[in-house]
Amino acid sequence: MFKQKNYVALGAVFLVAVVLLSLPTRATARLKLAIGSWFLPLFGLASAGQQLPADLADNLLPRRELLKEVNDLRRENDQLRALFYWQRQSPWRLKLANVVMRDPANWWRTVRIDCGSMQGLTNNLPVLSADGCLIGRISSVGPFDSQVVLIGDHSCRVSALVENGARDMGVITASDPLDTSLVELAYLASNVNLKPNQTVVTSGLGGIFPRGIPIGRIADFRPVEYGLYTEARIKLDANLGSLEQVWVLFK
Repeated sequence: MFKQKNYVALGAVFLVAVVLLSLPTRATARLKLAIGSWFLPLFGLASAGQQLPADLADNLLPRRELLKEVNDLRRENDQLRALFYWQRQSPWRLKLANVVMRDPANWWRTVRIDCGSMQGLTNNLPVLSADGCLIGRISSVGPFDSQVVLIGDHSCRVSALVENGARDMGVITASDPLDTSLVELAYLASNVNLKPNQTVVTSGLGGIFPRGIPIGRIADFRPVEYGLYTEARIKLDANLGSLEQVWVLFK
């Protein structure tokens, strides 16, 4: 019975093929058009399904890039607002400069900025980060650019004050060249009242750095020289490895 059905179906297909082959060319074209119109929605759906991922990729990529640009513009706008607000609040005369070069041979302890003597800069002017934290001083000046030696370098010592009840004072000295985020606060008295996270600012002594510029916070401390002095490690407020814009402080 099953074989008979197969024979019938095969015969029907053969008959249809013979009929199609015997039809005139014009009639065959019309029949193909009619059959194609029946299956066209299915073909269109399949084509659309294949094209959809490509369209989504083309549309999502520009949107992702657009969102990135919007976030970058917002971040720059916030930075400019902060810079402008900080400049208005500061009691000092300031000049904004861009960092244009670093010196990797010196363990990131110097940078070069795009302001020089033509903009009124001279040696030993204090230099602050974009948000007003101490980063160093001008060490050499050219007509249109200057070199800044950063805090923690052996040639950039800073008299510092711990903002605690005793107002303990010491000197910022050279730090570990492998970690630019920490500096040493040396020559503290043996009976200092230090605690982690206490604020450290410039003391105003020495004639270069005005009093009250933020430097960082106490990370830890230890006695040295058989207990005669105390040394502390200071976590800098400024990120010396990512400086882009700085303030030069005019006296």
